[in-house]
Amino acid sequence: MTDKIERLGLVANPDKCGDPGTLRETVALLRQAGFQVQTNEATAALGLEDVPTLSTLPGLATTCDMLVALGGDGTMLRVARAVASSRVPILGVNLGTLGFLTTCGFADLPETLAALKAGECWVESRHLIQARRSSRPRQRPELALNDFVISRGPTPRLIELELSVDGETLTRYRGDGLIISSPTGSTAYSLAAGGAVVSPQAEVFALTPICPHTLSNRSVIVRLGAVIEVRLLTHGVATFFSADGQVGTEIEVNERITVQRSRHAACLVRRPGASFFQTLRQKLGWSGSAVEAGDR
Repeated sequence: MTDKIERLGLVANPDKCGDPGTLRETVALLRQAGFQVQTNEATAALGLEDVPTLSTLPGLATTCDMLVALGGDGTMLRVARAVASSRVPILGVNLGTLGFLTTCGFADLPETLAALKAGECWVESRHLIQARRSSRPRQRPELALNDFVISRGPTPRLIELELSVDGETLTRYRGDGLIISSPTGSTAYSLAAGGAVVSPQAEVFALTPICPHTLSNRSVIVRLGAVIEVRLLTHGVATFFSADGQVGTEIEVNERITVQRSRHAACLVRRPGASFFQTLRQKLGWSGSAVEAGDR
């Protein structure tokens, strides 16, 4: 659990922490709760002068017991990919709107830190997924926590993608693209494109077409141990490949992208009593979000 946490590494999203006051208040709360605080250079440059600083985020992860990510789900995705090999727990503090991955909102941080100090929080492991590109055989696999997306560029023309699972051809999609989602990513772009909500503990991929030209094309669920291969068939249309919506590059005609489960995982800190279904009810405003346990 979290009863041996002493040193915290603070990482902030500059787009959501432009005011140094928020950062300084966070450092004060962490110290008041009895934790030592370190940060990385990018975060220190936002307005922290009296916090021990390491140059890089991976370096920070190796010297801390836990990372505190200040921002939102996008910050969590970036941090999870950057420190994937360390398995350091990440406590996400949401400064945005939705926040499926974060642990708490900023107003709830003191209560969360008290639970953390008491060893009452727990750590949930989430699978990362990886992708290799045939055009870059010597490059390390790209990692993602949510999803990989293959999509057309600004030209309003369909692209065609050939999809196979474990060496067997599944179908050819014609449309705006394809989302290959991990269980964690089912509540991200895949959900917006009509994919199913998947419990994070379900070991599956969701393969969700984006605006498919054929109405019979639907999201397909396959086992997380499968090897998925996508080949771009369309000429003359700029097509892009992205990881978690943050790292994107153009792909070539006939290029093959192979996606499978990574050996790395993201370790997300959770508050006592928190659950995925509770988050769904609250974040999506589903019926039952206001139901108290005693009313059941």
